[in-house]
Amino acid sequence: MLDRTTTKFSHVRPGDTEYVSGGLRDFFLYRDLGVAEATGGKVIAHLVKANMAPEAGTGWHRHEADFQIVLMLKGWARFMYEERMTLVSAGDCVHQAPGIRHYLFDYSPDMEYLEIVSPADFRTVDVAPACAVPDPTPWPATQAA
Repeated sequence: MLDRTTTKFSHVRPGDTEYVSGGLRDFFLYRDLGVAEATGGKVIAHLVKANMAPEAGTGWHRHEADFQIVLMLKGWARFMYEERMTLVSAGDCVHQAPGIRHYLFDYSPDMEYLEIVSPADFRTVDVAPACAVPDPTPWPATQAA
């Protein structure tokens, strides 16, 4: 049965929250969508966008989470999921199975995605590499600054 006692209504408009640094990755900006507060920490939803050109990427890691999806809104990103390179383009939705080893190593300057994860306070754990990772695509000099 639906539990209505621990969640509340939330409506966040574009001007209600700003993109900020200080999230999981310093080369991305994050915009909170109010879902973690509304669900009492059961789920987080945020927008993530490129802030700096890819250099080393995220490194190999996994998340301790029950559920995670990435919906690419703009641009593209290249991930390694275990030994499989996956290009995720605008309009694509990826369900990252719990515990899957992955590495986001390349993305376009206009990359922006919606990420939804449960629980909101999921952990990220560095893991051993699954395979070699290709080099990222250099950004044009005008966008790398």
